[in-house]
Amino acid sequence: MHKPTISRRLFVITNTLVLSLITLLGIIPFVHLLSISLSSNTAAMAGEVRLWPVGFNLDAYRYLGEKVEFFRSFRVSLTRVVLGTAVNMLLVFITAYPLSKSNHQFKFRTPYVWFFAITMFFGGGLIPTYMVVKNTGLIDSVWALILPGALNVWNMVLMLNFFRTIPKELEEAATIDGAGHWRILWRIYLPVSLPSIATIGLFTIVGHWNSWFDGILYLNSPEKYPLQTYLSTLIMSINSQMTSISIEQIKAMENLSEKTLRTAQIFMGALPIMVVYPFLQKYFVKGMTVGSVKE
Repeated sequence: MHKPTISRRLFVITNTLVLSLITLLGIIPFVHLLSISLSSNTAAMAGEVRLWPVGFNLDAYRYLGEKVEFFRSFRVSLTRVVLGTAVNMLLVFITAYPLSKSNHQFKFRTPYVWFFAITMFFGGGLIPTYMVVKNTGLIDSVWALILPGALNVWNMVLMLNFFRTIPKELEEAATIDGAGHWRILWRIYLPVSLPSIATIGLFTIVGHWNSWFDGILYLNSPEKYPLQTYLSTLIMSINSQMTSISIEQIKAMENLSEKTLRTAQIFMGALPIMVVYPFLQKYFVKGMTVGSVKE
């Protein structure tokens, strides 16, 4: 085994320091948010909080924990993520598979590819989209948050390019054994596509979890709001809520302020994604690059 050269050691040390710095820059904002949400009202409003809580208290989280609306919207968001991710991924699979074939295998492949590609650059606009959702009876339903964007064309293109890198010999062998297209897709293509599936799945989950504007647009009932929509409306109306609570509640939560409550909401909204990401990270880097270059 060759001994590493001095230049190699310097590269490894520099690379480690740079990546560690980038990691800290990504973590510090979340630590700062958490510290503010756990600090007293006076310290938070005075800007004294850095990376450690000042005047530690749990009033902001206690206030959120007592709100039925918060957990109800949390459940709506979970429902949206589960249903939306399942629908999105299914449509991506069954669309990318035939479009990954050659023109010889799929005669009208090119027109279909252009049909989907055009939607990436041109859209009907907000009002026509709303009219379509309304006329199909989806208003005030969780499906209004899922079906309008059921097929993400960009994710489909990523999956299409990945499918095209799979050796044709696998499909030919399965065809000789009598497998049809459905069996080839589910038994051969998808099992070897885990890196790409994990990457696209993560994009889809984050997109559904962070989306808030469509909830305001398509949902008339506040009790049906997903978490991000609920938090956006809560932040806008927090001052009126604070003035409507009783004297006893004010005394019990004397360290609660608009700033600490807002940061607690933001941290709680980002926490599920931060929990999910480490489990998909091992596929993420490979899924970002594989399929991006074709032979």
